[in-house]
Amino acid sequence: MMSIVAIVGRPNVGKSTFFNRLIQRREAIVDAVSGVTRDRHYGKTDWNGKEFSVIDTGGYVLGSDDVFEAEIDKQVELAIEEADVILFLVDVEAGVTGMDEDVASLLRRVNKPVFLVVNKVDNAMREENAVEFYSLGLGNYFTIASISGSGTGDLLDALVEALPEEEAAEESILPRFAVVGRPNAGKSSFINALIGENRYIVTDIAGTTRDSIDTRYNRFGFEFNLVDTAGIRRKAKVKEDLEFYSVMRSVRAIEHCDVCLVVLDATRGFDGQVQNIFWLAERNRKGIVILVNKWDLVEKDHKSTREFEKAIMEQMEPFTDVPIVFISALTKQRVYKAIETAVQVYENRSKRIKTSELNDLMLPLIEAYPPPANKGKYIKIKYCMQLPTPHPQFAFFCNLPQYVKEPYKRFIENKLRENFDFKGVPIAVYFRKK
Repeated sequence: MMSIVAIVGRPNVGKSTFFNRLIQRREAIVDAVSGVTRDRHYGKTDWNGKEFSVIDTGGYVLGSDDVFEAEIDKQVELAIEEADVILFLVDVEAGVTGMDEDVASLLRRVNKPVFLVVNKVDNAMREENAVEFYSLGLGNYFTIASISGSGTGDLLDALVEALPEEEAAEESILPRFAVVGRPNAGKSSFINALIGENRYIVTDIAGTTRDSIDTRYNRFGFEFNLVDTAGIRRKAKVKEDLEFYSVMRSVRAIEHCDVCLVVLDATRGFDGQVQNIFWLAERNRKGIVILVNKWDLVEKDHKSTREFEKAIMEQMEPFTDVPIVFISALTKQRVYKAIETAVQVYENRSKRIKTSELNDLMLPLIEAYPPPANKGKYIKIKYCMQLPTPHPQFAFFCNLPQYVKEPYKRFIENKLRENFDFKGVPIAVYFRKK
């Protein structure tokens, strides 16, 4: 399983900026206002060939009366419990504060690697000032400046050394379908409806499923491993936040599946929690099927399905080529259609296009609609091919790849989707020097 790294610390020490630096994209909200990170942010990155997931937690404030801060504190504790390595971020400008000491006290009781990271160290004087953080009792520290990236290389070298060795996954030729979604969306009910028995405990209480469980499914010509990834585990010393924990437990399962069946509650819609899980699957280049469960509970007319689909697609842009199936696990409405769709998405993800066929189709299209000239220089695309990867990636070879902009990459992706069925599958398009 891929390792998880949690970034913790009090508010306003630069955790979101550091998170963005690690995952190399501006995704988390960065703001000077204390406590702006309310929702969790998840990313995937690698260093020296070793991949790991990163979680940016909210600021930890022990004993606060603020309802948001109390909720954040629970989620920080959950992240610490679930992570393999913890990065404790502090601020050299503020020095050691009482809140830093509270967090350090919590981390000294944790039996896993903890790295003390002193942020905003961008000159020699601040390097000297960082010495006071030895008083937190966490041993040696790393000094960084997350805005510029200074010092992050040494930290990441040490971090990947501390990550646990990945266990060798059992070889299986069967596709692996993960059923993911927020608590109480009907994931276990959906699996029970498929396999025709009450394999899982199903209740009206959110968070009944404790751990991910595999079921081998072999009916009506389909054979695959089906995984219920709710994975909510009650821990005596940790106050639960089921919304956060459902994503925490889904992170690992998503990274090791082929297709994600994202189950959402039709009465709640494609809300922020479901979107978090959807984008996790998309970033990991997994096949995706959206299952709108409890459709039987929605008052509807002849426009309802189309309007619901439109609302979901607006939230999924620009990746809207995703199948949406309206189901009811309770009445078993369209549950087999959901599996047929998932199998088709798996086949799309495994699809290989011959290089000759790809060039015969794409090169005339590119010649008719070439990339726009940049600074008086014309881009000429000579050749293209599908890369030998587990998910669809395409390389286009040209004379000036650095001048190909994002809109043209989307144009190429759209043409690939129009001519080859990649529904439900993220596509990566690269331009390389010929």
